[in-house]
Amino acid sequence: MTKNNEVIVKETIDELLKLLQIEGSAAIIETEEAISVNLDTPDSGMVIGHHGDTLESLQLIMSLCVSKKIGSFKRISLEVGDYKKNRSEWLEKLAADTREKVITENKEVHLYDLKSWERRVVHLLFQDDKEIESESVGEGKDRVLVVKPKS
Repeated sequence: MTKNNEVIVKETIDELLKLLQIEGSAAIIETEEAISVNLDTPDSGMVIGHHGDTLESLQLIMSLCVSKKIGSFKRISLEVGDYKKNRSEWLEKLAADTREKVITENKEVHLYDLKSWERRVVHLLFQDDKEIESESVGEGKDRVLVVKPKS
């Protein structure tokens, strides 16, 4: 991350936390795909929200604010209290169980109520699989991940 981008991200996060009256500090790492922000706060429950809804919204707001300031879109990935890490581990188990069910029963399985980043995690887990494939179908809140045998 360029020093200038790092300052912009840090200032944006600090400003947003101040507006929300949330105490916390952030560690920032930039990759080609995104800017990862690990937020350490005693208000983690409030930042994560119900099923991660607030966390997802804050990521989008931060992405839009930072992108406007740096002149190009950059996705922000916000981690608070290992929420995403723990959720990713759960998703890996769900994917393994789903894969087994699809192969055993030789029929597709629908996974409901996954956020876009969660569907992406599962898609990446299955991308090189020789026996099954996954796709997202539907729109908006009704979007579903379908896992099925390869034809």
